[in-house]
Amino acid sequence: MIEFLIVLTGILLAITISAAVEYYRHVRIAKKEYEKAREAVEDIVLSFNRELKREADRLEMVAYKGEGTAAKADASLKRVDTVEKKMAPIESQLSTISENGASILSKVSAVDTKIHSIESSHETLKTKITELEKQVQKLSEIPEATIEPVIPIKRDKAMAALTDTEVTVLEMLSAEGPKTAPEIKERVHLSREHTARLMKKLYEKGYLERGTGKIPFKYSVKKEMEKFLNKAEPEQA
Repeated sequence: MIEFLIVLTGILLAITISAAVEYYRHVRIAKKEYEKAREAVEDIVLSFNRELKREADRLEMVAYKGEGTAAKADASLKRVDTVEKKMAPIESQLSTISENGASILSKVSAVDTKIHSIESSHETLKTKITELEKQVQKLSEIPEATIEPVIPIKRDKAMAALTDTEVTVLEMLSAEGPKTAPEIKERVHLSREHTARLMKKLYEKGYLERGTGKIPFKYSVKKEMEKFLNKAEPEQA
């Protein structure tokens, strides 16, 4: 009987030990799973906290922008009030202008009528001007070969006050015939103004004749001046 109890106790003890070992093994597995789950939860919590911080920062930024927008809105409202105050006198002026609109329109109509009258007068004047231009053109086609009145030469002063250049010009005109001031300028190598003054001087002193039928004028030596030039040549020789 005692042996049986000892065997039974040993069996129970073995069962208890094996149950305890199995329980301990399950406890260790559960502990490992718990640790894994805790790490996962910690990661989730950290990630959630980061997201919460980001959202909080965003909310702060939105709040800051909202405050700025509100300030701008207040400033805009103040500006609108100022503009409305400024618009009040303008609106009164516009109403006054609109009241005078009918009078202005009637005046514009009268001005328009005058403009039409002026336009018709302008067309008539334009027609007359065209006719006058045609007549002037016909007159311009008629050749004119008039020579200005001859200024008499004083014989005693004919060759007294002539410069070498003036004598050269007179001899050239006597030998080659009438020439314009630009043609003479190229031959005597003077400026345009100097040549014009020279020819005017010779004409006014009576040495030259000037044709007025065409511009630029053509200058020619007077007949009596040609005689003086012909007489002067032997003396110079």
